[in-house]
Amino acid sequence: MIVWAAVIFALSATPNLRFAQTETVDFIVRKAGHMAVFGIFAILLWRAISLSRRRWAILFSFGLTVAYAASDEFHQSFIVGRHPSPVDVSIDATGALIALAALAIWLQYWARRTASAGST
Repeated sequence: MIVWAAVIFALSATPNLRFAQTETVDFIVRKAGHMAVFGIFAILLWRAISLSRRRWAILFSFGLTVAYAASDEFHQSFIVGRHPSPVDVSIDATGALIALAALAIWLQYWARRTASAGST
């Protein structure tokens, strides 16, 4: 998780970060990247604190991910060619929410499967 946070920090410190030549494609790739990167970060946070109650760990992971996303945008305000964006925080939060919702569904499925296998 700490390594992933460092990767996010390093990418945020890269001036004028672009991934595609056309502006539309670059915009889509960057925003999808935001969602993916922070979705992974949320899962890694959950994994780090999941020894406690599962629901609490998911909510706490979401909150920490959004807080880190906000701090990442603040960090970008100091980088030439970058600018902070509340929209990006929302996109990051959406990525975290999707990843954690998928995790919750998977954990519920796995718990049911394990319970039904144990009762046979």
